[in-house]
Order: sequence, then structure tokens, then C-alpha cells
Amino acid sequence: LCSCLLAADEEFTSTAIKKGGLSTGDIAVKYKYKNTLVDVKVDTKSNIFTTFTVTDIFPSTKAIVSVKLPDYNSGKLELQYFHDHATFTTAAILNKSPAIDVSATIGTPAIAFGAEAGYDTTSGNFTKYTAGIGVTKPESSASIILGDKGDTIRASYLHHLDQSKKSAAVGEITRRFSTNENTFTVGGSYVIDGLSVVKAKLNNHGKLGALLQHEVIPKSLITIAGEIDTKALEKTPKFGLALALKP
Repeated sequence: LCSCLLAADEEFTSTAIKKGGLSTGDIAVKYKYKNTLVDVKVDTKSNIFTTFTVTDIFPSTKAIVSVKLPDYNSGKLELQYFHDHATFTTAAILNKSPAIDVSATIGTPAIAFGAEAGYDTTSGNFTKYTAGIGVTKPESSASIILGDKGDTIRASYLHHLDQSKKSAAVGEITRRFSTNENTFTVGGSYVIDGLSVVKAKLNNHGKLGALLQHEVIPKSLITIAGEIDTKALEKTPKFGLALALKP
């Protein structure tokens, strides 16, 4: 893994992931000029991801154009509008059969409501629709989300265990109606020294995941993550490494 720090208006990121005997990775460079941000990422499969972001074309708006090469049909146009108590986003796939996504949120710092929907212009069917509500308090937060076209419902709760918010406990319940399957997940996080954070989670299917994140220099993070199946220890664990550098 090799990384370097570029100019003040540039950012370099390198990521590597090893799963079994296979290794994958990518490198990304961001460049900002006035109200325009250009993001280019190249992965080990020779895919090139390019994103152009332009802010404040109109007040409180953002336009994003993205394309993946060599797949010329993967272009996407996204328009965003932000308000103090509401946001609205619409996105369209730039091909012969465009799909349209729309999302909106409204609320206050204490409570918020949100919904999103996807529509396929070729078939005339909705590809997705999701709705949720979230409540935030100084020492805790909770949310309920109805997703997968109403097939799943997920409720989660986070509680900070101390006033400095260095440690937190999380619980989540997911119910899939079509299969009558329930997933229970518990986890926690702890800020070690202001520069390092460790997180862990375990669900009732035996999947145990852990993550360590450290700020090597201001605004630059290195992350090490792993996951094992405690009910199938013969399987190869998953490991990941990411490094993000910012000036």
C-alpha cells in the first residue's frame, strides 16, 4: 500500500481488500477548483469511475454527474436541493431506458422523516420504496425504517454510555416478512485516545465484525476491518485495509 499527500486542493486515497486468496484495491484522486470537485478512481479490474460535482449552480443546490468506464451506459445525473429543515434529491440513469430515483427528508435536529422511491421508465414499475423516521437526543438516537418495498422493517437504537460520548452501545432488530426471518445485532464503539476508535458487532447468525480506525495525521485516517463467521470457523475470514489522506 503506497500513498502520498498532494496539494492543498487535492486528496489521495488508496484502499486494499483481501478475501481468501484474492486481493483487490483501488486508488482515487480528488481535485477541487472553485465550486467544482472532480473525483477519479481506478480499481484493479481497470474500471475508471469519474464524478463531477458542481455546487450552487442555483442557491442551495448541487449537481453531480458520474460515469464508469468502459461501461458507457452507467452514466448518472443527480440534482440535490438543501434547506434548513428539508432536502430533496432526484437522480436519473443516463441510458436508453432511464431509471429515476427520488428521495426527500423533512424534520428538525430532534426528529426527522424521510422517504425514497425508484421508478423504471421502461416497465412502468417501482423498483423500490422506503420510508423511515429518526429521533435524536443528546445521549441517544433511534430509528425505524420500512424498506425493500415493505418487505423488511428495521429498528435500531444507539446510546452513549458517558457524557463525553467516548463509548456507545448499539442494538438493531431486522424483520423480513417474506421469509419470517429475524436478525438481531448488538455492537459497540469506543474512542481510545481521541485519535483511535474501535468498533465491534455480532448478530444472531454468528457474524462477528470488528474495526479499528486511527487518525495518523490530522484529517488522515487508516482503517483496519475484519469479519468472521463464528458458526463456520472453517471459512476464510474477511479482512480490509483503507487509507484516506487529506491535506
